[in-house]
Amino acid sequence: MDEEIAIIDSNTRIEKLKNFFIKKRKPLILFLSLIIIILITFFGFGEYKKKKQIKISDLYYNAIIEYSDQNKEKIAQDLISIINKKDTTYSPLSLYFIIDKNLVSDKQEINDLFSTIINEVSLEKEIKNLIIYKKALFFADYVEENELLEILNPLIKTESVWSSHALYLLGEYYFSKNEKRKSKEFFNKIQSLKNVNQDIQKETQKRLNRDF
Repeated sequence: MDEEIAIIDSNTRIEKLKNFFIKKRKPLILFLSLIIIILITFFGFGEYKKKKQIKISDLYYNAIIEYSDQNKEKIAQDLISIINKKDTTYSPLSLYFIIDKNLVSDKQEINDLFSTIINEVSLEKEIKNLIIYKKALFFADYVEENELLEILNPLIKTESVWSSHALYLLGEYYFSKNEKRKSKEFFNKIQSLKNVNQDIQKETQKRLNRDF
């Protein structure tokens, strides 16, 4: 008897499930279709991004390999086009190569390229801070005091690993202008940092002991 009741209950449950799927067939089909579309889009976009980066990497390495004194202008344009693609790896590398080989002489254009990478490329925080520091290094000999401070402010106002580098650069900047009071002020700030580069700290201490 109990066995027969169990069989009846089982058949009832199966029937209920069957009726449920029949009634909810359209919403279920729609839901499953949506899941499939999302999965296809997700993996398809990932594959697209992968192919896109491979293409950009090929453009970058071809430009580096083809570089010579005879085709500087062409290589510069190729690298600028890579920068404008806003790739997290090859856009910064392209700018570094341009600067290293002095392929662009217009300082405003270099500034614009830095701005593209700093403001428009999705970089990790400390990678972005490194590029800000490199921008300051590049422009330190060309810009006024207030402009240099403006470039470095994002570093000296945070606990970035590049803060000590930024403060050291400012200390050296003012020292070169014989503004020793300001120079010492920035060198002293390095000594109070928690997240400080040890080599920078040692060089700062040597500078303070020797020149102040």
